[in-house]
Amino acid sequence: MGPFAKKDLSPMLIGEEREAFDSPDYTFELKLDGVRCLAFLGPDGTELRNKRNIVVSPIYPELAEIHRQVKGHCILDGELTIIVGGRPQFSEIQRRTLMSDKFKIKLAAAKSPVNFTAFDLLYDGKDLMDHPLEERQERLKRVVRESERLAVTRVIEGHGKALYALTEQQGLEGIVAKRKESLYYPGKRTKDWIKCKSLLDDDFIVCGYIHKGKGVTSIVLGQYRSGELVYKGHVTLGVDSENFRRIASLPVLPSPPFHAPDGSGNEGSIWVEPSLVCTVKYMEKTKNGGSLCSRVCVKTKGLKNAQSKAL
Repeated sequence: MGPFAKKDLSPMLIGEEREAFDSPDYTFELKLDGVRCLAFLGPDGTELRNKRNIVVSPIYPELAEIHRQVKGHCILDGELTIIVGGRPQFSEIQRRTLMSDKFKIKLAAAKSPVNFTAFDLLYDGKDLMDHPLEERQERLKRVVRESERLAVTRVIEGHGKALYALTEQQGLEGIVAKRKESLYYPGKRTKDWIKCKSLLDDDFIVCGYIHKGKGVTSIVLGQYRSGELVYKGHVTLGVDSENFRRIASLPVLPSPPFHAPDGSGNEGSIWVEPSLVCTVKYMEKTKNGGSLCSRVCVKTKGLKNAQSKAL
């Protein structure tokens, strides 16, 4: 049974990011803000594996029966999401991935159930990874009987710009463009799959930074609310060396300029005078106001009075 029996697959990865475009050679689909997952479905049950090929089925008991929505043995590539207010909420699915207590998982599954949205079919009684994407997508629609917990992503041909504009209007993550003739290479990045993401942006006060080793630095952020500086999270990607030199040249403070919540990951922070403003592009904000950023662009800009900025 080839890859189904071995279960040693890793998902193929997106290899390029660019602005939305139109092309008759591509299909376009929504980029769901969730957690990537491979589903091995057969008469004996459902087995879910994450990107690192670790079995995660026990974390998602509400998906235990989705194998009943297919015939025979198949492998689906897709995304795990939790829908809040009509759209995927990454912070919710991220919270679930970290759970290990069976009782808490059971409560979470009842309160905020996870959905599996399939966007590719890798195996259907035979290995399909060397078949063109267009064929795999058509076969996927025939193989899966959709249910409350299992869905098949919708794709459109040619018109990426219109779909992307819709995601911006609805506050969704963006779209993925996939070349119709693309084959599936497990664990590899491919430029045949292209990400076009919608990013929000906002201005924040630079309040500190954290050296994380290997040249990686996080910037700790705040914003003024009713004249008071409050903690808003930190970002790790996208700070170029010139901007970081500006941040590192700020006067150092002996303590944070705001109340930093416990467990916020700011251990080892070097606190600085809150006089520099940066613009951050991000995907969404968590409930406590921190930003969840898969790709962050930080552009610092000095202000005579950071508090005068309407934040």
